[in-house]
Amino acid sequence: MDELTPTRCANGAALDLLASRHSVGPKHLGAPGPSAEQLRCAFAAALRTPDHGKLIPFRFVVVCGDSLERLAELFVDYGRRCGKSDDELAMERTRAVQAPVVIAVVARIDASNAIPVHEQWIAVGGALTNVLNALHFMGFGAKMLSGLRTADPQIGKAFCRDGEQLVGWISTGTPKVASRARGDDDVDRICSIF
Repeated sequence: MDELTPTRCANGAALDLLASRHSVGPKHLGAPGPSAEQLRCAFAAALRTPDHGKLIPFRFVVVCGDSLERLAELFVDYGRRCGKSDDELAMERTRAVQAPVVIAVVARIDASNAIPVHEQWIAVGGALTNVLNALHFMGFGAKMLSGLRTADPQIGKAFCRDGEQLVGWISTGTPKVASRARGDDDVDRICSIF
């Protein structure tokens, strides 16, 4: 193989669907969100990530229904402690409740393990990606969000056990707007022949 030439992939339908995934922000997501059974399917896909040593250095915490108000209170409290204005506090509340389902992504990275830390993080990223792809395959929109809130000890305590770290949240639901094509991706920019 001297060069990579543009071609359609075999089993085009599944790969075309995968290639069409893109992030859909919470303000563009509405009900219904994924059901408990659909979330279980997405989390089952997370367990298929490359995971050297089968450490499963990740887990997910589902926030939906009345729990979204608890998340909103955490975000508002965070905003108050950061000295945000009333308008900014209202935005903190909105951020928490826009999507019908929010999934906290939690990592447990063990630096004392023989499996290198970077490989454990690869497993976390792979699990997150598999969840996003599974939600997309089921017809839901989703977006991974993180930011400074993930490092806040009060918010972290609400989601994490000892030795864990909050990575961020996946907001998911039914897209309220038509999907927009990202345009052609330049595969040549990310690959070369050795």
